Amino acid sequence: TTDPHMHPSLTRKFCAVAALAVTLGSAQAAELDPQPLKPQLQQLIAQMYPQMRSIYEDLHANPELGFQETRTAAKLAAEMRKLGFEVTEGIGKTGLVAIYRNGAGPTVMVRTELDALPMEEKTGLPYASKAKAQYNGKESFVAHSCGHDMHMTSWLGTAQALLGLKKQWKGTLMFVAQPSEETVTGAKAMLADGLFKKFGKPDYAFALHTGSMPYGMVGYVAGPATSNSDSLDITFHGRGSHGSMPDKGIDPVLMASRFVVDVQGVISREKDPMEFGVVTVGAFNSGSAGNIIPDQARLLGTIRSYKSEVRTRMHEGIERTAKAEAAMSGAPAPEIKLTKGSDAVVNDAALVDRTVKLFKAALGDRNVIPISPITASEDFSDFINQGVPSMFYTLGVYDPKKVAEASQPGGKPLPFNHSPFFAPEPEPTFKTGVETMTLAVMNVMQ
Repeated sequence: TTDPHMHPSLTRKFCAVAALAVTLGSAQAAELDPQPLKPQLQQLIAQMYPQMRSIYEDLHANPELGFQETRTAAKLAAEMRKLGFEVTEGIGKTGLVAIYRNGAGPTVMVRTELDALPMEEKTGLPYASKAKAQYNGKESFVAHSCGHDMHMTSWLGTAQALLGLKKQWKGTLMFVAQPSEETVTGAKAMLADGLFKKFGKPDYAFALHTGSMPYGMVGYVAGPATSNSDSLDITFHGRGSHGSMPDKGIDPVLMASRFVVDVQGVISREKDPMEFGVVTVGAFNSGSAGNIIPDQARLLGTIRSYKSEVRTRMHEGIERTAKAEAAMSGAPAPEIKLTKGSDAVVNDAALVDRTVKLFKAALGDRNVIPISPITASEDFSDFINQGVPSMFYTLGVYDPKKVAEASQPGGKPLPFNHSPFFAPEPEPTFKTGVETMTLAVMNVMQ
């Protein structure tokens, strides 16, 4: 009620503000009930699956490396144009953006990745990749061993499903196909090319990723979902000599070897033991013959963490350790390059809570489970860091019986992402991916 002694103009303002508050509250509270939608949505998914299976097998058999995904991007662009999306190609070199406007409402971004990995596939599937490409100056096999082919197919299926249900949501769809996620540089490239300036910053963003869970299930995390990712490139400089005369040289192999071992003290003795942090040296390059002490040794590695303070502490320790190893040998200071990669993906807690309620209503409580953050990294975080409330969730890919068997003592482990044997079960994985992503998008467009 209003004060009867209040000035009429103030009364009108009070009523307008109150009405706006009620309207906003109702809009915020509006949530989707998936049960009435499920029959129609599942019918749409079943009808599109034969076509999508063909697209999936084609993408799987014809993978492309980061920033080389010309065929892949062209295929996705053609499919989105058929659906009626406005498609712009060449964003961030090989990325694309597809826009569909359906009245007033929020803009919701759905991200997929385009790229594959420089590795040989060993699944034995009839549509297994035999593709090769140039990678770091050498010919390499190429394979979709991280599941990006399934992400793309689910992305296309979600777009088709949303258009089939467009009378039941309002707003703008912003479907983004990002290049070079594996190098964690594709999202930055799209942003640097004006992604959010040209197409507007979305109100929400969603992405999914395949994982070694039972199909029909999804996993979620509120808060950090992936790790910070940085690269390590250190060159130790010595003085070359004959292998029988080490006193005449300064051995960079010895320095580098000590560093590989001693840097783990940063993890075990300097980092808080309750916080996640990893330093891995994955490449050790030095020398040409067994009887020659070389004049340099180069190490390449990766640094992973969840929290920024842990990240900083690890960088400081790595640099200090490298300099100390050189100083102990009386060698020149090493060249140290610690390059920041992607930040941790941090899911929006409120959006996760809202979406998880929806997923449980659609799939059942037992098929929607909280999971631990993964130690791998993802540059979906670059979009989130622009101030976009987002959710990144995991999509199960394996037969539940095989997952159960693998979890038993002595059970055969199932291949994880980046394994040459990684092979999702296409149909149930696709169907759960499209159902969940379609519902998640519609849930914020009510």
